[in-house]
Amino acid sequence: MLVLFETSAGFALFKVLNEGKLQKADDLWKEFENPENANKVVTLKKFSKFKNTADALKSTTALIESKLSKPLKKFLTKEIVNQELNESLALSDAKLGGIIKEKLGIKCVHDNVTDELLRGIRSQMANLISGLSENDSKAMSLGLSHSLSRYKLKFSPDKVDTMIVQAIALLDDLDKELNTYAMRVREWYGWHFPEMSKIIPDNILYAKTVKKLGSRQNAVSTDFTEV
Repeated sequence: MLVLFETSAGFALFKVLNEGKLQKADDLWKEFENPENANKVVTLKKFSKFKNTADALKSTTALIESKLSKPLKKFLTKEIVNQELNESLALSDAKLGGIIKEKLGIKCVHDNVTDELLRGIRSQMANLISGLSENDSKAMSLGLSHSLSRYKLKFSPDKVDTMIVQAIALLDDLDKELNTYAMRVREWYGWHFPEMSKIIPDNILYAKTVKKLGSRQNAVSTDFTEV
């Protein structure tokens, strides 16, 4: 049996070394408690790394939508179809498995054992995939998540609602900023004219008065009619 494992860095194809260990799904996690045991269950057959973030975004978006992307199709064709392997392919998405079977003729499997197997591989991913460190994986996952979030926002069917939510959030942010600026003006000008803070409680009037007054010595001669 072969296993298709998707990561933020690329596609990995694993070979199950001992299918007898897959008989009990509830106990399968024990086989992935450490790297030594994990390497006795599966071994990496091939890892196809994404060329860039754009390539990763296209492939991940297709996976989310249960579609067969061109990079994945090319990868499976090269590693399974062209090598005339008759083994079944375990993967996380049953709908995608149906598409792969229809277009490439590869028998696909998805069940509880597959979920536990993929979960185990994910827990030991850095040890099972050579050349992919845990730090690199985290950085790639973060970059991909940002790109995917922007893509979802751009093509969201609820775009109007999203804009309203963002507008309200922006107003809240502006209120916080204005309060911060007003506090700074009172604090800094208060060193020069502390009494004025009690005379003018309104923040906007306080700022206008400071702009009109300048130095406190001008208080007697300044016309505050406009304020």
